[in-house]
Amino acid sequence: MMRGLGKVFRNVQYILLALGVAFVVFAFAVLLPNTKLLAQVIPDMSIPLGAKLALIGSLFGAIQTNFTLLSASYTIAIAVLFGVNIALFVYYIRAQRGALGGTNSAAGIGGLVSGIFGIGCAACGTFILTWVLGLVGAAGLLSVLPLGGEEFGILGVILLLYAVGITAQKINSPQVCSVD
Repeated sequence: MMRGLGKVFRNVQYILLALGVAFVVFAFAVLLPNTKLLAQVIPDMSIPLGAKLALIGSLFGAIQTNFTLLSASYTIAIAVLFGVNIALFVYYIRAQRGALGGTNSAAGIGGLVSGIFGIGCAACGTFILTWVLGLVGAAGLLSVLPLGGEEFGILGVILLLYAVGITAQKINSPQVCSVD
């Protein structure tokens, strides 16, 4: 697995891709609970651009104050692992010239979806999962879970670790079919 990671991340473009994707996922997770505020402030032409950028920057500090230690940890882990997974996957696709392997892509997508459902802060809990379950009247399910829905974030990390491992192994494996 480490050889596959080393092979991909020797190239600066894959490091930049992983960092860029990780930042976008992290920004999505941290800024999502503040979409109403951002929707009011961003289009308001009377607020200077510098003040808007300062507000957005200060919202990134919410990871320290609004998230529990557990939810902040898996939010950061999901962002980093998803960035690494995308960089590995892009490398693999380029190496294969478009041939896809189903296991790693399904686990990576499953990890991101599960991680998104687990996004939340200490004040609002699992933001997206509560909203989705509320649509079907199942929000009480979260109170039954021992971590109040944070299990979905942990599951997201596990699935992304699996996807990264599988993709790194496929990068190292020979690009031919085995003959019995």
